[in-house]
Amino acid sequence: MSTSLLKKPQTAKEWVIRIAAGFVLFLFVWILADIYIPVRSDIRNFEPKQVGQLEAGMWRSYYERRPLRLIGQLTDLIRSQYRAPYWRSWQLGYRAGKAAFVFKDGKNQQDYAKALPYIQRFYEGINDLSETPFPAGKVAALELKWWMIRREKNGFRPGDWETILKQESSAIFNVPAERFQEHAQLRVRAMMYRDYRGKDITESDWKYIEELLEQSWTALHKVVNTPSPVN
Repeated sequence: MSTSLLKKPQTAKEWVIRIAAGFVLFLFVWILADIYIPVRSDIRNFEPKQVGQLEAGMWRSYYERRPLRLIGQLTDLIRSQYRAPYWRSWQLGYRAGKAAFVFKDGKNQQDYAKALPYIQRFYEGINDLSETPFPAGKVAALELKWWMIRREKNGFRPGDWETILKQESSAIFNVPAERFQEHAQLRVRAMMYRDYRGKDITESDWKYIEELLEQSWTALHKVVNTPSPVN
């Protein structure tokens, strides 16, 4: 070790350099610990209304093409819903945000598929946080399928969208898909209303969408925290 690091600083400049170096080292260690030290939690334990509010804000950022705001909202959601450490939430938020805008700029199914690696890495990160493992690859494929049928909605019915959402929730929480019917219906209703309003959407419209998403996530929260009925 260099003896200069062990010597007591003699000037104000040396003190500033020493303090700055110490802060950088602390930040570096904190980031590495946040990202790599295993942390697991019960992902069924979240505040559903807060998740609904955050998702409504994310939808708005996506349609208004505000990627930085979207990533910030994603990090809030990941910390709220999945209990991710601070820096890991930014890592996962970047992956999800990147996937969203790669997909948004796509023109065909080949373009849309370019978002899949980012979606899969995102769900692999969520799986690493979950006390109960789930098939991240399957969930990522379902998420991309949901995005794709939403983009090419003329060839599908709302019931098709609901089916994908139920299958995805079932894969994550290991609960029968049919139990997520209310969650899926409300979430699809929120999306259909956003489509209906289009460029004429107002603040009150976004508030209505937020209310629908709050109800949707409240329904999901109830399902995953209620024991399955015994036949």
